[in-house]
Amino acid sequence: MLSNRLLRHFGAAAAAAAFAAGANAAIVVWNVNTVIPADSDGLYIKIDTQQVGTSSFSGWDINPYGSTTLNFFASTSSPNPASTYVRTQASGGPSSLAGGTVIGPSSQFANSTSAVITSAGVGSNGWTLNAINYFGFRFHNNTTNAINYGYGAMQVGANAATRTLLFIEYGNAGESVTVAPAPGAVALLGLVGLVGRRRR
Repeated sequence: MLSNRLLRHFGAAAAAAAFAAGANAAIVVWNVNTVIPADSDGLYIKIDTQQVGTSSFSGWDINPYGSTTLNFFASTSSPNPASTYVRTQASGGPSSLAGGTVIGPSSQFANSTSAVITSAGVGSNGWTLNAINYFGFRFHNNTTNAINYGYGAMQVGANAATRTLLFIEYGNAGESVTVAPAPGAVALLGLVGLVGRRRR
């Protein structure tokens, strides 16, 4: 068990790091835990205000959908980015990302409604049935009026029409984020690594 003195030391270091990073900078984790309907509308998501809907609404950012396959749609109206989802393969839609993947300005982004997984099994984009898959994105944060980077965790079931969005994590100061494969992910371990991270 850590001593009070050591805990105070960690607390002081954490406070200094928070000050250096800026008072408003944070990695935001949103525990969504919402089923994505298996239809042509799917789930419309506005990330900065944590809104979801089964039909289009003003300001939405990303939209997983599909009645028999898992597809992605994105809002491309200005000031949203012209391309939204991280793709690590040569073509097609969003990739299922490995733990440790960094999502930021140097990532390759695509905008595609191409299916990323079929009922036959593993798709060419790395998506896997009966597993948690991670997808990366960028979006225009209407609250801060800036482009932010983040990722989502999706539980895919025995077929592509069975899926639940578990959580979304993003940096609200435009910083790069790293896929940390765990619900309520913590990219940096330890007390100091928790600085700037907030839950909603």
